[in-house]
Amino acid sequence: MNASLLRLWMCVVLVASASFVQAQRHREPLTQAEIDQIRDASWEPKQRLALYVQFTRDRLVKLEEMRSDPKTKNRPQRTHDMLDDIQLLYDELNDNIETYVDRKDDIRKPLKMIIEADTEFQAKLRALKDAADVPAAEAQEYEFVLNNVLDTVDTSAVDHRTLLADQEDAAKHKKLNSNASARNGKPE
Repeated sequence: MNASLLRLWMCVVLVASASFVQAQRHREPLTQAEIDQIRDASWEPKQRLALYVQFTRDRLVKLEEMRSDPKTKNRPQRTHDMLDDIQLLYDELNDNIETYVDRKDDIRKPLKMIIEADTEFQAKLRALKDAADVPAAEAQEYEFVLNNVLDTVDTSAVDHRTLLADQEDAAKHKKLNSNASARNGKPE
């Protein structure tokens, strides 16, 4: 191979690699305003966890509105993308819970709110999964991500209940930090 052909081949490989990497990245599920709210609440577990629940709830409402709008274009792809955002938000919620648990913060109050939200989210996601008016070809385009987010919420609901019981027990033995905002350190 001559040098110019080799350079051309290398450029093609680099462009293809960059395209593949870009396709593998997830979109940021939060708006800049939401990111700012999360950052501002980083010292307060109750506020931060409540924000993740609210943002997830907002996405589910938007999903329901989009799906019921007859003017919606590319409904299967938009459904897939919105479900992916919900998955990312729920993963972030669980990561934050884990951070607070590792710090031994008292998150019993937000956990009660999260457990209620788990039940709400499960019902809405199951309703989407069981929707009889969705053509099979359309449902197939987002079935995988829907099953993933539903599995995550189902598993998390059990984990959240177990964690609340563990937190209640730890509180009885005074093993939780009750004033998280007075301490240094914040979640990632």
